[in-house]
Amino acid sequence: MYIIGIAGGSGSGKTTFAKKVIRELSNNDVAILHMDSYYLPKQPEDNYTEKGKANFDHPKAFDWELLIEHLREIKNGEQIQAPIYDFTSSGRSPKTEEVGPCKVIIFEGIFTLFDSKIRNLLDIKCFLHVDSDIRFTRRLHRDVKERGRSLESVIEQYYETVRPMYDKFLDPQKQYADIIVGEETDVAAHILAAHIRDLLNGQNV
Repeated sequence: MYIIGIAGGSGSGKTTFAKKVIRELSNNDVAILHMDSYYLPKQPEDNYTEKGKANFDHPKAFDWELLIEHLREIKNGEQIQAPIYDFTSSGRSPKTEEVGPCKVIIFEGIFTLFDSKIRNLLDIKCFLHVDSDIRFTRRLHRDVKERGRSLESVIEQYYETVRPMYDKFLDPQKQYADIIVGEETDVAAHILAAHIRDLLNGQNV
């Protein structure tokens, strides 16, 4: 079982990039695991901002224990019951999603390369480096259209937590990446898919 990690800021296109890689592979033995699924069911009190809002862009927002446990099980070729996070209610759904077993898991999220225990499980580590204006615009459209947020709340959250947390925690993850991808992801998806094929064929990448 191979695990490919894709990190990057909110709105950098991680899920879209992962889907492009899967299309390149045309292989039913590839699946996606979203780090967003592992937000804690309830945010800890010490992870709230001065304005009383949960900081979803801080490492404390995630259920690291469950995430690492699931990634280790996936690495061992086991099937997991991944949690499902409901962004409209900001809580974990009672439902779960079966992930694995398969040959390749693409694991994407803002903190994919943050924890050394997770990095040690990854066979290829990628970071999407996209201009902040583009990330903000994408996030704005997504959160208003898909997650039922107001324009004002998205803008406030961006300046209060998203941007400062990116500078503090997310951008430094670039140092751990094997591949850094810019805004043009079609060619990068083709190259990453070729690396994955090499892994599946038992070759060195």
